[in-house]
Formats: sequence, C-alpha cells, structure tokens
Amino acid sequence: MIGTTLIEERELLVPNFEVTPIGTVRNDRTDVQNTDNWGAVRSTITVDERFGEACLQGLEGFSHVEVLFIFDQFPESDDFGEPRPYRGRSDLPPVGIFAGRGPRRPNRIGVTCCAVESVQGRELTVVGLDAVSGTPVIDLKPAMVEFLPVNVKQPEWVSHMMSEYFQP
Repeated sequence: MIGTTLIEERELLVPNFEVTPIGTVRNDRTDVQNTDNWGAVRSTITVDERFGEACLQGLEGFSHVEVLFIFDQFPESDDFGEPRPYRGRSDLPPVGIFAGRGPRRPNRIGVTCCAVESVQGRELTVVGLDAVSGTPVIDLKPAMVEFLPVNVKQPEWVSHMMSEYFQP
C-alpha cells in the first residue's frame, strides 16, 4: 500500500467480528453496580433453541464450565489509555486495562469459571457466575484440568480485594 507503514497495513487487515449470543443468563441479580458476593449466586443459562435439545449433553460430567458473556448492560467506554485505580478504589493501585477483569473492557467480554449444578435440555444451572440477569452468553466451554494453570501468581492486594467477591 502506498503511503502507509507496515503497522498501518496490519491494522487495516484486522477484521471486525460479529458475535451472536448462544444464550441468556437468568438470576436474581439485576444491578450492574452491585459487583461483590457472587459466590452463592445461582444462574440458569438458557441456550438458544437453534442448538437443539442435546446441545449441553455431556456437560453434566464436568464440575465446572467457563462462561463467556458480554457486559451489555454496563456503559460502553473508549477511554482505556490511562491506568486507573482497580475497581475505582483509591486504596488500590492503578492498573492498565488488561491487568483487570472488570466490565470496563474494549469489547466488554467477561469470562468466569462456574460450578455446574445441573444440566437439563437447553438449560444449564451454574453457581458463581458474575453476570446479571439478561446478560447474553457468547460461549460455554467445559473446564478441563489440562487447561487449568498451575502456580498462578498475583499481587497481594488482589487476594485481599477478592476475598469478598465470591462470598455468599
């Protein structure tokens, strides 16, 4: 391409993706600002009928499932350049956008590994999903030991801050 740098050419070649939800979350949580105590939250994910009644077959054999979802009810932002105090708390250090897991994300994609409680037809009931009712689910993947990390390291402040996140 005439008049462009290699970086600009690569940026022009990056495709946009359209993602269609595969299902929807239903639970008792509706306030996107209430961001703690997800540990006992029971959610039912209803998978779209286009996947058929057997789409979850075999998932009941797994203890956990990774749920990928969209933070669609959280305001969209495009201000990601400057590190911010984690979760807006002045007692926590500023971190860049990719050093956190919150809903203020470039594509608003969330991912949580949840306990599988039950599977029935197109309905998957999980515990510990930190998504409010009505949240679109974009994928489900069974958690497999071989894909889980070992020797995970994180700053001390994260353990302290997260001590309340998944409590009942």
